[in-house]
Amino acid sequence: MPASPRLLAAAVAVAACLGAQAVPAAATTPGSGPVVSRGVTIPAFYTPPATLPAQNGALVRSEPLPLALTLPGIDGPLPGRATRLMYRSTDSAGTPVAVTGAYLEPTAAWEGDGPRPLVAVAPGTLGQGDQCAASLGLQHPLLFNGQTLSVGYETLAVYRLLARGIAVVITDYGGLGTTDRLHTYVNRVDEAHAVLDAVRAARSLSGASVTRTSRVGLFGYSQGGGATAAAAELQPSYAPDVVLAGTYSGAPPADLAAVTEAIDGSDLAGALGWSVNGFLQSDPALRPIAEKYLNAAGKAALKDLSTMCVGDALLAYNSARSTTWTTDGRSLGDVVRAEPALRAFLEEQRIGTMRPSGPVRVATGVSDDLVPHAQSRRLAVSWCAKGADVTYKPVVLPDAGRALLNHVAPLLADQGSAISWLSDRLEGEPAGSNCATLPAQP
Repeated sequence: MPASPRLLAAAVAVAACLGAQAVPAAATTPGSGPVVSRGVTIPAFYTPPATLPAQNGALVRSEPLPLALTLPGIDGPLPGRATRLMYRSTDSAGTPVAVTGAYLEPTAAWEGDGPRPLVAVAPGTLGQGDQCAASLGLQHPLLFNGQTLSVGYETLAVYRLLARGIAVVITDYGGLGTTDRLHTYVNRVDEAHAVLDAVRAARSLSGASVTRTSRVGLFGYSQGGGATAAAAELQPSYAPDVVLAGTYSGAPPADLAAVTEAIDGSDLAGALGWSVNGFLQSDPALRPIAEKYLNAAGKAALKDLSTMCVGDALLAYNSARSTTWTTDGRSLGDVVRAEPALRAFLEEQRIGTMRPSGPVRVATGVSDDLVPHAQSRRLAVSWCAKGADVTYKPVVLPDAGRALLNHVAPLLADQGSAISWLSDRLEGEPAGSNCATLPAQP
């Protein structure tokens, strides 16, 4: 649909907080030439090699990453120096995968106890194409070439952590950046593994000031909140060497069935396509179900969205309804309810079935109806019931009248408090828990 000037302006403004970048549609193999999508060429660095190292978290390659937003300082560039990374991880099928990201060494000194700590930042929703990758957003924080809209919105949280002398590693997730596969959007296992292996990769990077004794924290909102929540649950079994001092999980999509219902017809309806694409990448056995229900318009939308980022989807698929994508006019939520295999797949993606490792802080906007407040709150309740050390924070703001704004506003309003809470954990201060007061909170 054509975009009005008002919608375009709103998309640019919101993209600065929610993420917008461009993407390549086609996979490539080593030596097959550059991938170009929507006028953006993906650097050759992002093409994985034919073979990967044997260990999860092992570095495949690294190179200096120029930061677009930097200033000269007495002790070095501010806020620090960045290194682009590629490292090995493992997806939910047990297959080794290459994942990219970035490590940022702060110029500011760490004034706390012990060696410099490390925070793994899990990005919020960026899209499904390779130039949506957060590491590219650090280099190109704003890109609008007439074909795609790209905004590296995670920079704000990253720079706030660096200013405290905290080292940061940010993951691009599986298939986001790397040109060999599609991003498995909101797959909890893939994302958790990518986050935990990013910590391992950062600790093995030559010249990094973090060590194996550095305290480690996780930070993420929205898609990133789901990724850090899943990582906290899977850490004991997948990465026992990555001991977590604290995890911030903002607006986590813990129940994808509920989130699917909420985003259908919303400002961010395009995320439905990213979800379906990611599910089919994770479990090809679901493809016959997709063939059964998707009509020509639905298949075209999925293909189109696979090369879009948030800014593009806000303009092209704002308020789209999945009933126009199916052969019989049913919504994707109806299709999920009708298909046991889909229900089982989504149930496997549920976060909250295991006790998380270390203290966790769950924050959710009480007016958030994009990643619904109720299902995020249920995650905190579930963790409390399992005896976890949970700090639950309901972010109470006026209803903004738009689903996307109700989702983004708590990110900005609570970010300072979230970083302060995580910094205290990295200082070694105990977190405490407010599970006892949770029933009385909204």
